[in-house]
Amino acid sequence: MPTSTKLRSPENLLLAMAFIMPLVFSVWMAMLNNFVIERANFTGIEIGILQSLREIPGFLAFTAIYVLLLIKEQRLALLSLGLTSLGVAATGFFPSIVGLYLTTIIMSVGFHYFETVNQSLTLQWIKKENTAHFLGRALSVKSIASLLAFGSIWILMEQFSWGYKATYLLFGGIALVFTIALAISFPSFAAPVEQSRRLILRKRYLLYYALTFFSGARRQIFVVFAGFLMVEKFNYSVADVSALFMINYVFNWLFAAKIGKFIGQVSERYVLRFEYIGLTILFVLYGVVDNADLAAILYVVDHLFFALAIAIKTYFQKIALPEDIAASAGVSFTINHIAAVVIPALLGMVWLVNASWVFYIGAGFACCSLLLTFFMPLVPKLNVEFRRKEKALV
Repeated sequence: MPTSTKLRSPENLLLAMAFIMPLVFSVWMAMLNNFVIERANFTGIEIGILQSLREIPGFLAFTAIYVLLLIKEQRLALLSLGLTSLGVAATGFFPSIVGLYLTTIIMSVGFHYFETVNQSLTLQWIKKENTAHFLGRALSVKSIASLLAFGSIWILMEQFSWGYKATYLLFGGIALVFTIALAISFPSFAAPVEQSRRLILRKRYLLYYALTFFSGARRQIFVVFAGFLMVEKFNYSVADVSALFMINYVFNWLFAAKIGKFIGQVSERYVLRFEYIGLTILFVLYGVVDNADLAAILYVVDHLFFALAIAIKTYFQKIALPEDIAASAGVSFTINHIAAVVIPALLGMVWLVNASWVFYIGAGFACCSLLLTFFMPLVPKLNVEFRRKEKALV
């Protein structure tokens, strides 16, 4: 096979897209809390509403299956990546409550459609025995992109005094150019199995749906409020927040592929139990921490657990009918975002009363996920989605 053909493989397209998305999204996320506080005078209520609005397109991710009636998955992934880039590029031009809400929705539509289709393409194009390792490699690539983004933010804003508008515009523009280059360079790849083009809810995927729901609820606590805690309570600057992210992504860059390979060799049940026990402890500690350095350590350790969530995807790939993957990807993202749409706004009001309660609620979500793992089979596969009832709590 010619070298150029090898380079233009489905795996490399997935890895290239895995690089571009965090390159642009990490910039949006890293500067968000400081930008909204310094330029738009946000409080916990406004940031909660913004994050809820950001998750509405995720809640509507199931509509991707209808868009796929008109356009192929690969092309939709690239168009969504371009829309995300445009939304981020425009963010700095609208430093107001309404403006930030609108640019966030634009960015989020692209982001969530991309993540939905990207997950579907990965589970279709990558063989089951290689998926966990590949997802770990993809996480490493994402980490390299994020490190580049955060390092650039620090250099541009701290050393050269760039503003928010110029930084958002630069990275949004770069990501858009890269996306166009991918669309031109890669051929259209065929799906191994013809995918269903209708919404699918199956009883056999019930445990996967439940794990996905609590994963979405729990993740919002970290994404929205852990970062907000660093800025509001401990007065972290953009450079400080970027440094924390850089530490997180250095770890993922170095170890994510190995973690993915390890997950491929160990039962998903044990991997997820370890993750949920650790997250329960971390959220409780978030609720009581009063030291900025200790809070930073918790933030870094919290992020390290994200790689273990690969086990939810590999569990689904093992139990799913091959033709269900595309339709189920949209449904799973919708389920993941049911709580995500409501939780930030509600917990934003809780935050004003007592910030610690927000993290104790997160610990409760982690405990719910832990209980669900007792119903997972040791070796999941088609028609073996649950443990036997008489052994479910063993």
